[in-house]
Amino acid sequence: MAKNTVTTLVPKLITAEDTYVVRHKVLRKGRSIETCAFEGDTLSKTYHLGGYLGNKLVAVASFYEVSNKEYTFNNAVQLRGMAVLENYHSNGYGQTLLKHGETLAKEKKYDILWMNARVSALEFYTKQGYQKVGTIFEIPLVGDHFVLYKKI
Repeated sequence: MAKNTVTTLVPKLITAEDTYVVRHKVLRKGRSIETCAFEGDTLSKTYHLGGYLGNKLVAVASFYEVSNKEYTFNNAVQLRGMAVLENYHSNGYGQTLLKHGETLAKEKKYDILWMNARVSALEFYTKQGYQKVGTIFEIPLVGDHFVLYKKI
């Protein structure tokens, strides 16, 4: 963990633009910052969370009102752009941010939280109660993914 006297992650609602610095460092290394703007980022029902240690943003996650027609996930919210800065991995910060996002989704009366999860993150999400559905698929320029979901 990077040296910081604050160890409790504080989740806060942030703007889409606020997510870009973490998305870029973790999810879009070596690509332009413009690739960090996702379709749906600015829709009224989309919400973005930042995880802060003091005043330092170390984790982000975005939630979009999107049903998955292939797997009939209705009344659903999709998680995208979940990322924790590398120096802050393995401290529970991703879990804290995800749980906060699930709580907000429940408050907004969603039934399902789903995502296209990178293969490298599969173990993290299954430990949080998410189930894999379907087969592996590739998102061009990003990598191999599975669809995961959880009833919330």
